[in-house]
Amino acid sequence: MTTRTQADGPRESASRTTVAEWHDRMIGAGMTRRRFSLPSGTWVHLVEAGAGPPVLHLHGSTTCCLSHVPLLERLDRVRSVVPDRPGLGLTDPVPVARTEFRAAAVRFVDEVLDALDLASAALVGSSMGGTWATWYALTRPDRVDRLVLLGAAPGLPGTRPPWLLRAMTTPVVGDLLSRHVPPRRQDVLRLMTVMGEGATIGRYPDLLDSLVSAGRDRAVSTANLAELRAVLGWGGFRRRASISATELRGLGIPTLAVWGDRAPVGSPSGARPVAEQVPDARLELLPAGHVPWLGHPDRVAGLVSDFVLAGA
Repeated sequence: MTTRTQADGPRESASRTTVAEWHDRMIGAGMTRRRFSLPSGTWVHLVEAGAGPPVLHLHGSTTCCLSHVPLLERLDRVRSVVPDRPGLGLTDPVPVARTEFRAAAVRFVDEVLDALDLASAALVGSSMGGTWATWYALTRPDRVDRLVLLGAAPGLPGTRPPWLLRAMTTPVVGDLLSRHVPPRRQDVLRLMTVMGEGATIGRYPDLLDSLVSAGRDRAVSTANLAELRAVLGWGGFRRRASISATELRGLGIPTLAVWGDRAPVGSPSGARPVAEQVPDARLELLPAGHVPWLGHPDRVAGLVSDFVLAGA
């Protein structure tokens, strides 16, 4: 595997400086960082922590690996690897046609596992990262030891996008929000409130401010908007991005779903049928919104560790 240091890595524009600074600030003791090139030419940034069975984390939209730092600080019985997904954080963007988005997500996970010399790993996906993880598990079941969905994965049966995210996919409104109205702290707080985490995000001021900086980064906001438009339309999740009940019934991988009972993307009434459709699934409902580990970091870390180790 070819690695590259920060000094000789891809040249970053001034607009990405603050994103890099938040990575420097928030990735602390006990965690290591790497950058490496995939065969496709994409330069990937990731953070690692812990030792034990390998766990590949896939973070959600509008954020990066930093959103999983509260978990990494507590997951000491597994080897956690959290790459910034393409165009988010410090990983290069990968322009992809909307019709090829699902296939490109699978290809990215394939290449990351190959670069890490991992024949297989447990996958932990949060929000849109959970959708990526499920797509991958359906396509490459031989490379997925266990599947963990933290928060409702968009596109699963019974999930629905909040109105604010649907608005961002419309050509005029989405362009205005992403290009001409730099987000303020109160704007990010409003989004987190819509996602059921308005109170809990306040416990992580650095994470909150990193989200503000990411929203002001042109490259990151462009990649985020492209992803939203690939999976969302004004009427809901696009068919090509959705995961059917038939697909879930064919998912033969032990699965743990940790969802919040006030999550706007997937309600408890929608979570239970999803868990029932996967042959070997377990559902944990917590008093939380869309990002359950913000309010319950120790509880979620314990659930993830125990579940992964049970299959090791």
